[in-house]
Amino acid sequence: MNSSALSSWPILVSLGEPGGIGPEIVMRIWQNRFKNNTCPFIYLANQDFLNKRAQDLKLNINIITLKDIPKTRELTTVFTNFLPILDIGPLKDTPGNADAENGPLVLKAIKTAVELIHQQKASALVTAPINKKSLYDCGFDHPGHTEYLGELSKLWGGGPKRAIMMLAGPELRTIPATVHIPLKEVAASLNSNNLLELFLISHKEMQMRFGIKSPRIVVTGLNPHAGEQGSMGKEDDEIILPAIEKAQKAGLDIKGPLPADTLFHARKRKDYDVAIAMYHDQALLPVKTIAFDETVNVTLGLPFIRTSPDHGTALDIASKGIAEPKSMFSAIQMAHQMVQLSSNGQAYYK
Repeated sequence: MNSSALSSWPILVSLGEPGGIGPEIVMRIWQNRFKNNTCPFIYLANQDFLNKRAQDLKLNINIITLKDIPKTRELTTVFTNFLPILDIGPLKDTPGNADAENGPLVLKAIKTAVELIHQQKASALVTAPINKKSLYDCGFDHPGHTEYLGELSKLWGGGPKRAIMMLAGPELRTIPATVHIPLKEVAASLNSNNLLELFLISHKEMQMRFGIKSPRIVVTGLNPHAGEQGSMGKEDDEIILPAIEKAQKAGLDIKGPLPADTLFHARKRKDYDVAIAMYHDQALLPVKTIAFDETVNVTLGLPFIRTSPDHGTALDIASKGIAEPKSMFSAIQMAHQMVQLSSNGQAYYK
């Protein structure tokens, strides 16, 4: 599937946690489609459920359940008048509460979307936030959304692909080398081979998905001052630097390890296209501080395009009419841009 073929099929938005703000912000994005020039998408949900939620929120929404997936050109006409959905089955309407009974349909929406992309009937997936506790309660056995998508990538052949989290805002992109682990385990989790693989995937994704011919990558140190020549820890010199040197020999424009405390100010951000940090908060703090509402979670390393808002389900404000849709809107628009820029719609990693 080449770039033009990829863009001829629509973007899918998965259900997310029904008790959270996902349904509300998706409907608000459709409601403001003309004002914001929103690209067409299809929501995997249930019409009766959405009609009830729209009524509670006093939203004027016209919803249509599709029987088949139209191409993007045809969907554009539908999207003008209706929020198009694919029905995944009846849902319990429990705003503010993540009910485990909805869990199987939350997962069905994600799995169905990935299968449709694999069948070359859709171009990208935007995932609404999920509640992991309710999914664990219904038997979900993956650490999170990203790992589940990695497992589903087996459809493209071979084992699960290495799914990598990137946070992308208008002014900064960051990638954490380690994600949801305790800080005390970070140093022991780093090794040169895994870092090299991360660098190579990140480089290729910047080229393939973002249209950057020669990506400029910077890498933070783990320790203060990037270890200061071993006086504040040896991981920077013994683990991170060797991986960077191998990546440089492979032709990557990559620099580091660099002190994280001087890497994210406005002048420095002009010197690179993506920053790879060593742990969760080191990567997410700067990008969310700079542009919280516009930041998007992008998954790299998969054989398909996936984006997501950078916030959670916000159960505490569900159905109160105050949820902010900017991050979800940005996720949908970024998926659209990635489809346009993508040079290949099929798997890169085999």
